[in-house]
Formats: sequence, C-alpha cells, structure tokens
Amino acid sequence: MGVKIEVFRMMLYISFPVTMFWISNQAEYFEEYIVKRKREIFPPDEKMHRKELQDFKERMRVRKEQRILKQMSMESEN
Repeated sequence: MGVKIEVFRMMLYISFPVTMFWISNQAEYFEEYIVKRKREIFPPDEKMHRKELQDFKERMRVRKEQRILKQMSMESEN
C-alpha cells in the first residue's frame, strides 16, 4: 500500500505543474483578458496624439544634431 501512495504522490507532483503550464498557455482562455488589458495600457492611436509624438521626436533629433555640430565646431577650433 505504501508504494501505491508514493506513486500517486509522484504523479500528482509531476502532473500539477504540467497541467498548470498547459492551461496557462491556452490562448483562448486569456485572449479576451489580454486584449482588454493591452487596450487599457496602450489605447488605440489617435492621429493628433501620434502627430504630437512625431513632432516631439523631430524636435529632439534637431536639437541633438545642433548640439553635436556645436561640439564638433568647438573641437575643430581648439
């Protein structure tokens, strides 16, 4: 009887993590939750918001280029 209990315990120890892994990787169980959560965190793009971000990135790029050019001109003078 002791061997049967040990075999049952070992099967439980092995099957529980495998079952949980299998369940957690079933996309249809979590798809709705994940899509809903993603839309909360990253709302669909609004054209105005996207335009503001692009303008900001362009201003930062121009500012960085100007700083680099200024540094290069200062180095060439020395």
